[in-house]
Amino acid sequence: MITHPICLGGLIFKRRYGLIFERRRQSGTAPGRFAPVILLDPARSMFEEMLTGWERQQFSRGLAAETVSSTVGFMRRFGRWTGDYPWHWKPGDVEDFTSALLTMQPPRAHSTLRGYHQRIKTFCAYLIDPRYDWGRRCEEAFGTHPIQICHEWNTRTHLSEFEALPVKRPLSYDELEAFFSHADSLVETIITSGKKGALSALRDAQLFKTAYAFGLRRTEVAMLDLADLRSNPNSPQWAGYGVLHVRFGKSFKGGPPRRRSVLAVPEFGWAIEGLKQWVEQARPKFLAHQTNALWVTERKGRVSIRHLDNRFAAIRDGAGLDKNLTMHSLRHSYVTHLVEYGYPERFVQEQVGHSYASTTAIYTSVSNDYKNRILAAALARVYGPTPKGLPS
Repeated sequence: MITHPICLGGLIFKRRYGLIFERRRQSGTAPGRFAPVILLDPARSMFEEMLTGWERQQFSRGLAAETVSSTVGFMRRFGRWTGDYPWHWKPGDVEDFTSALLTMQPPRAHSTLRGYHQRIKTFCAYLIDPRYDWGRRCEEAFGTHPIQICHEWNTRTHLSEFEALPVKRPLSYDELEAFFSHADSLVETIITSGKKGALSALRDAQLFKTAYAFGLRRTEVAMLDLADLRSNPNSPQWAGYGVLHVRFGKSFKGGPPRRRSVLAVPEFGWAIEGLKQWVEQARPKFLAHQTNALWVTERKGRVSIRHLDNRFAAIRDGAGLDKNLTMHSLRHSYVTHLVEYGYPERFVQEQVGHSYASTTAIYTSVSNDYKNRILAAALARVYGPTPKGLPS
């Protein structure tokens, strides 16, 4: 009979030392094999066990690993801020925490505070749920138990559909032209100087143009593959580039990324021509035959979200634009400009992947020229010719 090495080692260990352990156990000098382990810091061990259990619960709900890591990390930081453990937390801790965040420069936004409050509330709800038995264990170990510290009188609520700061807005036509012109000029500058990086600058410029021309979020554009570029039989002039298949759209909590197909529109044909040039002429120079990523890096990888934010900020600042503009402002601009071009609201909603028309509406910030054109058309229907001074 062949004995597994591990089993054999265990048998030898038992024969050699088992008698010694048995004698010590009978004499009271050894606690025995199943004696409880004495924790050096039982309070901290209990807190970490709570966080681990909550982490498992969130994974069981289907939340993404990044979301779970962020929420667990936040609760650990909140615990350090209070200087105490959950079974000693009080509603006043939430109020003091919120006040501290509001004194920061810049103060945290309403939506950010609401998200923090929701995390604390959810964690406390997990702790006080009798199905998890944390209350009894804390009572036995520390003589007290966790309570819910987030209530309607000390937390932020969802008061409006659009909670972004007023400085968040779409780019005007002039700002878009300045942004894209500066991005293109960076490519020319690098080529003229003879330095490396011209292909990367061209990639970034075309990436931002594509994000605007199709109304994409950061993750959506960064995760595009070559296979996501498709033809639209109704737009043969853009063979292979008339439809963009988004596979990593914003998901609902606990759900997979949502998918949608975004159609190219003629008003942004200039960006589609640039995309074709990138795929067929510039991208092969990266020798990216081993990856399907549309926006490939020098190391044959995929561009990161941090890179997109940093590059957008650099081009924005170089063009002398408002520092409050972000890459997401391109998406706001897309919605606004589609409405100004006269596309139906339902079409715009499907293009950007909104579940509700009200969400699309809050993205829209039409210009005065557009409103004047609508007013001129209404006046013409009622009074006849266009009044002098208004655009036709």
